Amino acid sequence: MINEKYKYSDLTSKIIGCAMTVHSELGNGFQEVIYQRALKIEMDLQGIPFSREHEMPIYYKKHQIGTRRVDFLVEEVVSVELKATIELQDVHLAQAINYLEAYDLEVGLLINFGAKSLQFKRLTNKSFKQKNQGNPKIK
Repeated sequence: MINEKYKYSDLTSKIIGCAMTVHSELGNGFQEVIYQRALKIEMDLQGIPFSREHEMPIYYKKHQIGTRRVDFLVEEVVSVELKATIELQDVHLAQAINYLEAYDLEVGLLINFGAKSLQFKRLTNKSFKQKNQGNPKIK
C-alpha cells in the first residue's frame, strides 16, 4: 500500500491499516460515530498521533466565516473523513476535497465503513498553498 511517489504514503497506509482492522472487527452496519470511536482506539494502539473532531476555521478571502470539525487530523498533515454509508457518492468526495482546500491541507483520506468491504480514497489538494510541513492555521 505504501507508494513513495505519494506524499505521506507511509502515514496514510498506517491509517488505512487501522481502518481495515476496525472494519474486520466490526463489519458494516453501525453509525459513523461507532467507527470514529473504534478508529480512535486503534490509532491510539498503533501510536499514531491525531486530534479527533478537530475544529478548523473556514476562510473566505482571508476572513474566517465559520468552522468545521474534521473527523481526524493526523500528525497535523492528513485529514480523515469517515462515512458509514452503503456506497460513497460524488457528494462525499466533493465534501472531503472542499475540506482539504478550506483547511489548506495537502493530503486527506475518505474512508467508508458502511459497505461490505472497507472503501477508501486518498485525496490530494491541487490548490495546496502551504510550502511547509504542517499548517500554521491549525495550531
